[in-house]
Amino acid sequence: MVDITNKSSTLRQATASAILKVSKPETIDAIQNKKVPKGDVFEFSRAAGLLAIKKTSDVIPDCHPLPVEYAAISHAIDGLTITITVEVHTIYKTGVEVEAMHGASITALTMYDMLKPLDKGIEISTIKLENKKGGKTDFKDQVTTDLKCAVIVCSDSVSKGTKEDSAGKAVTGKLEKLSLAVSFKDIIPDDFSTIQARAKKLTEENYNLVLFIGGTGLSVRDITPDAILPLLDKQIPGIMEAARNYGQQRTPYAMLSRGVAGFIKNTLVITLPGSTRGASETIDALFPYILHVFRVAKGMRHD
Repeated sequence: MVDITNKSSTLRQATASAILKVSKPETIDAIQNKKVPKGDVFEFSRAAGLLAIKKTSDVIPDCHPLPVEYAAISHAIDGLTITITVEVHTIYKTGVEVEAMHGASITALTMYDMLKPLDKGIEISTIKLENKKGGKTDFKDQVTTDLKCAVIVCSDSVSKGTKEDSAGKAVTGKLEKLSLAVSFKDIIPDDFSTIQARAKKLTEENYNLVLFIGGTGLSVRDITPDAILPLLDKQIPGIMEAARNYGQQRTPYAMLSRGVAGFIKNTLVITLPGSTRGASETIDALFPYILHVFRVAKGMRHD
């Protein structure tokens, strides 16, 4: 199975359909008048389809078990053709496309089984996904390739060369995968005035996004949030709330992070943990959703 532990739970929706064709009008009449010997075709097949949706991960090896929070199955008759439509919703880390298609196929197969004593010419065709919503692809903004980005690593040991910069490299790599080019990257010590000076300089140079990595913990030298907070013209608490919530689901120590985020003029500044894992998970928690802020911010620019 694909590892989805780095994903965030969002509302996922999918609609699938299947086509069942009978060979004679009498079959349609029997369905509508509920004269099929095996029972009410629409209700029995709907029940079977709902069970199939819930049991998808039991029969499709790579499907993850997930909570099905809404499912609906409908039938529409047009001549000798019956269109089955299945809609599935969940709030989870992965989508429900296969669940919807599995539900549509089993609904159709159940109808076939119930109708075959009456009609030997039944066909099932065109089982397909009609649409899907949710997941990171739905939240990618058009601004992703236009942003001027900088990554600043705040660390005494890394700046002295006694420790490798793994967190900065990891964050830069993740941004590049999101089509966000990092045009400036630097390593500076955990020094209050140096951090503030770098933030001010990057703001003056019209950077859109600046990520400070390191110094968000509780040690004496962890001063990045303390340096950045007084510079913020507009703080955005929800950014760090989302990051800490994401991290808390993976380690109880995430609650100790003191990261802050907000705008300095037109520059969005976010402080990330100094550990490679913590910094990487913060990127996973916030992107690409955070990019929407640049559209919202157009109404509050300090030009």
